[in-house]
Amino acid sequence: MRASVSRRRFLHWGTGIAVGAWAGPMVVPSRAWAGANRRLNIALLACGGRAVQLVPSILASDENIVALCDVDARQIAHMKKTFGDKLAKATVYEDYRSLLDKEKTVDAVVISPGQRWHVPMSKRALEAGKHVFCEKPLAHSVAEARQIGQLARQKNLATQIGTQGGATDTFRRSMEVIQAGLLGRIHEVHCWINRGFPPSAPIDPNADPIPEGLNWDFWCGPSPLLPFKQYYIAAPGQVGCLHWGRWLAFGDGHLADMGAHAINLPWRALKLAAPAKVSVKSAEPVRDSYPSANTFCWDCPQPDGQLLRLWWHDGHQAAPPEHLGKELLSTYGKVPTNGVLFVGEKGILYANAWGVGGVLKLQGEAKCRGVLDHEAAKPIPVTLPRAKGQNHMQEWLDACKGLGQTFQPLEIAAPIAEVAMIGMVALRVGQPIQWDDAAMKVPGLPEADRWIHLEQRKKWL
Repeated sequence: MRASVSRRRFLHWGTGIAVGAWAGPMVVPSRAWAGANRRLNIALLACGGRAVQLVPSILASDENIVALCDVDARQIAHMKKTFGDKLAKATVYEDYRSLLDKEKTVDAVVISPGQRWHVPMSKRALEAGKHVFCEKPLAHSVAEARQIGQLARQKNLATQIGTQGGATDTFRRSMEVIQAGLLGRIHEVHCWINRGFPPSAPIDPNADPIPEGLNWDFWCGPSPLLPFKQYYIAAPGQVGCLHWGRWLAFGDGHLADMGAHAINLPWRALKLAAPAKVSVKSAEPVRDSYPSANTFCWDCPQPDGQLLRLWWHDGHQAAPPEHLGKELLSTYGKVPTNGVLFVGEKGILYANAWGVGGVLKLQGEAKCRGVLDHEAAKPIPVTLPRAKGQNHMQEWLDACKGLGQTFQPLEIAAPIAEVAMIGMVALRVGQPIQWDDAAMKVPGLPEADRWIHLEQRKKWL
């Protein structure tokens, strides 16, 4: 069968993506859309702590989880123990490739291993005709983000990135308020979270004993095979991003982790394009792990060509500049520990680092008021769809059945992931960089190529 692409989704694709990249119409695989009245057959690619958090939403929608995959048998055992009879019949795999090859009835996959695996698994699943829900961070390099964005645009499949804040009414209302011009021209945006790792450190060459049931080589996957250390992995049931995410072989620290949430709102609300220039300051030199505190700055073109400065701050003392933080004291009593702050010529808009709970303060006002309640915002029309029950997972499950579309498909998530990964290039080369987006190059700095295109081990791809 053939499906048309709605104007709304086409416009969503246009956010930060060249219009010419879409060549439609697209042919839908004969079994791509499951049908509104049929239960979906879903496979879990990784069964760690984040997957455990996602499963209740899938089961609440009465879908079938028919297959489980993880390279750590302990994670699968914990998953089965947690959900008992509901997963008793699910087939177990260690190799995601075998699952996708053998489980012909699977309609969709939920991908939630470490960052290094997100693009390889998403790519393989999309090529197999499966709908994809993928956790953030989406990509581990600029090249990976570019690749998965292009592939997602080619496939007429339901995809969703795991930035759940985007499903809330306040996230979407903040977009509408900003795009309506209530704040006037936005001068700058600051994103932050007061999380910090220990100072950047070298890899420990002394291996710990590998736990029984863990295929460590496969766990490392496309990343280098490092000596096993217990601190790289989370215990069964724990979310792992603060374990492996510190180590640059496997992830890209707080920028990739929470930046995927925080940068989402300004990128979409302001319709930004790829940065022209990036700089970063860190608390200490970069070794093999993410530094303890960082400030990234991107100069991003707005639709009218003017540059906007987008900032990311992390570390235990992270906050916006003091003069801007003071604008929040009358409302919160202190500067919030995380957030996204839009600074406009007519006022400010603040949301938390997930883009949720937006509040406004216009010039002359003493305190912030919610974007859903502020009198000045009430005349602004609702232009974006709202997620039923503000349920991020349900929005994707419905889209898998042909009931509406996702708000945050991978083709939108990919350029946002690129922003973070371009920042990581600047971090790794240790200097500010100019960015040629079309060529995917840092002009005059060929040594940056190794960080734009991370070398991958092919054994497990």
